[in-house]
Amino acid sequence: MAGLNGSMVSEFVLLGLSTTWETKVFLMFTFSLLYLVIILGNFFIVFLIIVDRQLHSPMYFLLANLSFNDVWVSSTTIPKMISDILSEHNVISFQGCMIQICFIHIMGGVEMVLLIAMAFDRYTAICKPLHYLSIMSPKRCVSFVALGWVVGVVHAMSQFSFVINLPFCGPNQIDSFYCDFPRIIKLACLDGVKFEFVVAANSGFMSMGTFFLLLLSYVFILITVWKRSSGDLSKALVTLSAHITVVVLFFTPCMFLYVWPFPTSSADKYLFIADFAITPALNPVIYTLRNKDILIAIQRLGKWIHYTRFC
Repeated sequence: MAGLNGSMVSEFVLLGLSTTWETKVFLMFTFSLLYLVIILGNFFIVFLIIVDRQLHSPMYFLLANLSFNDVWVSSTTIPKMISDILSEHNVISFQGCMIQICFIHIMGGVEMVLLIAMAFDRYTAICKPLHYLSIMSPKRCVSFVALGWVVGVVHAMSQFSFVINLPFCGPNQIDSFYCDFPRIIKLACLDGVKFEFVVAANSGFMSMGTFFLLLLSYVFILITVWKRSSGDLSKALVTLSAHITVVVLFFTPCMFLYVWPFPTSSADKYLFIADFAITPALNPVIYTLRNKDILIAIQRLGKWIHYTRFC
């Protein structure tokens, strides 16, 4: 792969998050714990939705796919970051860097489409309850997931096809804990303005468009609830507040980094901790502790385990 662009750089150096030993130890334990929560929490949601027939509905089908995708979103960067924290030479091969970039943007594209699908599901359930089952049919739900993967792959490859052909012949230090298009373009041995524009037109437009589309859907939901409940929005606000928080946490770093011109500070690497660690860890909490159907399903699972253990 390195030979395709005539690159003289065979590896990149990731500068990571911190240089002090005490902070590195703290970060290692913190991100190890977060990653454990992400893996166990999201896979538990997937397992519960698969085994409990009461959860075989459009909303939970989309939730299972979101949880599965969250595991892969965090796995693209967090394991590598944990292993690099205590290492003195944090390097990633040119091929490994390109692969990481592709997976980050594929999974990011899938995540955005799934969030839109889940917002559409809630909008349909609240605003058009009589037509919910016909609109959110199994075929349409599968189509949403398939569309997410198509969008993710096209989104990633449309930018990757430009970056892979850039010449890298000089500096190879990336002031971050992961590889991404903006940082890589700045290391190329040519004027990368037009390539920055391509990334901004793709990732920037996609991030901002999805973000405002989601906010618009939440506004429609709140307006509908307000009209039907004589101005009482308390329950709807409680339900949507957690979802809006996750959306803001996920999209703020994306819009900060990908909207042209690219930032030159190192603040974006700290912002993206929200995307790779905090948001995937929050989703299982939000969709279990705040969801009655999931809590009841957990109780049923507990009773079934107790019954099979003593019978």
